[in-house]
Amino acid sequence: MSGHYIEFQHVCKSFDANDVLKDVSFYIERGETGVIMGRSGVGKSVSLKLLMGFLTADQGRILVEGQDVTHFTEKQFEEIRKRVTMVFQSGALFDSLTVAENVAFPMESRGMKYDADEIDDRVGELLEMLEVGQFRDRLPAELATGTKRAVAIARALAERPEVIFYDEPTTMVDPLMAAHVSDLIVRLKQTLKKTSIVVTHDTHLAKKLADRVVFLNEGRVGFFGTWPELEACDDPVLRNFLVQDELIPALDSTL
Repeated sequence: MSGHYIEFQHVCKSFDANDVLKDVSFYIERGETGVIMGRSGVGKSVSLKLLMGFLTADQGRILVEGQDVTHFTEKQFEEIRKRVTMVFQSGALFDSLTVAENVAFPMESRGMKYDADEIDDRVGELLEMLEVGQFRDRLPAELATGTKRAVAIARALAERPEVIFYDEPTTMVDPLMAAHVSDLIVRLKQTLKKTSIVVTHDTHLAKKLADRVVFLNEGRVGFFGTWPELEACDDPVLRNFLVQDELIPALDSTL
């Protein structure tokens, strides 16, 4: 049995002739934040969908708390999803429900024993924590993308999950809102101390959050380790990725 909280062991995933993940291995310990980085199309989001059971690996093993979930049925994954939640890039809010109703939805829909006052208190607490309390009666169509992202995080937290997956939480928002969303996620990490995996190409967010970094390049693990180890890495592809965002200085070509 694996001693790691979440682990990929030699995972492969293809779509027709396109090999998206090739022999991918990494792990995250309980309470850590793992960041999966890389350019578009390298399999970052596919990794989360495999963990959630939305896709099935072609080869390899995926373990959660030492339990092999690689070939779980949909019913078995329903149990996993009670402890593990995902914040989608789109937000995936219900257009016809208000912000408060969206956040309350997971508590009302799964037959949990919450009374109306408990739900209302929990919704209020989460909306304040995510700094969107003033929007509680608005519909999603009335919100900016970054605000929708914050509401989606509030909804994901409603059931007090053990694990949170974030899919590109700062993409498609302006730099100011991206910084705000990243600050919220950092604060959640510090206060809630939940196990998280963040898929992102936002290196500034990754540096703030990561306990462990997985850098995917052409479907393979180009790097796995801590952020300081990443900054010290001399792999040219990885250095070029970080140099572009001015996180590390370019190597002096005269040396």
